[in-house]
Amino acid sequence: MWVKTVTPGFGDIDGLRHINNCKLPVWFELSREPVFRLFHPNLSLDGWQLIMARISVDFVAQMRLGSDITIHTFIRKIGRSSMTVFQEAWQNGQLGAKGEAIIVYFDFENEKSIPIPDAIRVELEKHFVLSDNLSLKTRSGRFPEIASS
Repeated sequence: MWVKTVTPGFGDIDGLRHINNCKLPVWFELSREPVFRLFHPNLSLDGWQLIMARISVDFVAQMRLGSDITIHTFIRKIGRSSMTVFQEAWQNGQLGAKGEAIIVYFDFENEKSIPIPDAIRVELEKHFVLSDNLSLKTRSGRFPEIASS
């Protein structure tokens, strides 16, 4: 899995002093950068071939200002031309939110999906998990390492 730590700021909270629900999709996108780099190592938009098909976020527990949030990013499914990226936001050892993004490898000139190259598929598979139940082994045989914030 990929791990990114986010330090919430004052502007990231809402009137109830919770992390604003609009921040999680932004932080999840920032945490998908390693996935994007597999396709475009320098993140140049010239020749970009990824398109977002769907995102979802489930809010599991309240998260607040004052403690870092750790985003864990996994690959849940790899299709012919798309992948499902699964993410979790942890604060103080507690799952606060989880989400999915379906990303399609896309030919913008011809406006159609195209197959994910085999070399990239191999790299994606290194971060594959079978479920959002983190007690399960990844496809590589490793157990995901979950660090408390």
